[in-house]
Amino acid sequence: MGPLMNEVGVLVTENAEKAELPNAFFASVFSAKASTQESQAPEVKEEACRKDDLPLIEEDCVRERLSNLDAHKSMGPDGMHPRVLRELADVIAEPLSIIFETSWRTGEVPEDWRKATVTAIFKKGKKEDPGNYKLVSLASIPGKMMEQLILEVTIKQVEEKKVIGSSQHGFTKGKLYLTNLMAFYDGMTGRVDEG
Repeated sequence: MGPLMNEVGVLVTENAEKAELPNAFFASVFSAKASTQESQAPEVKEEACRKDDLPLIEEDCVRERLSNLDAHKSMGPDGMHPRVLRELADVIAEPLSIIFETSWRTGEVPEDWRKATVTAIFKKGKKEDPGNYKLVSLASIPGKMMEQLILEVTIKQVEEKKVIGSSQHGFTKGKLYLTNLMAFYDGMTGRVDEG
């Protein structure tokens, strides 16, 4: 990354200062709500959270994900390249599934999987403007796999237990704004027909 212009219009050339400029820019653009997670979390019945009820992360699912990794993707900060992981799928599927399962049940994630390498990629405009870069995070491949598997298992549980109603369209597989609009239109025209 070349020299960047700071908020007072001075070109910054030192690496440490250049690294802080995109961070400061993005922090200024986004605002966080000042509230705790406890106040946002819905009350959950205790029996719904028993660890015995958590679904297993199957070794076959892990092996399949490993076998389908794109060998041309970049490796994360842990140095594990997707090509190596893909070629060793049969050997590492079992230990990885044990790690995923243990992490899922204990709520602990290996420290290396919580780290990411952040890279700034130029979009358009003046290269000196920190706002003309997008930040891309390269995370650990096994960590991302675990996230995907847990998401898949969670969605399956939510669908099986019918936690989400049929009127939910956002962030629901197979539904989008158009299905929401059609359901609304159908409901409204039905009410108009009824008088």
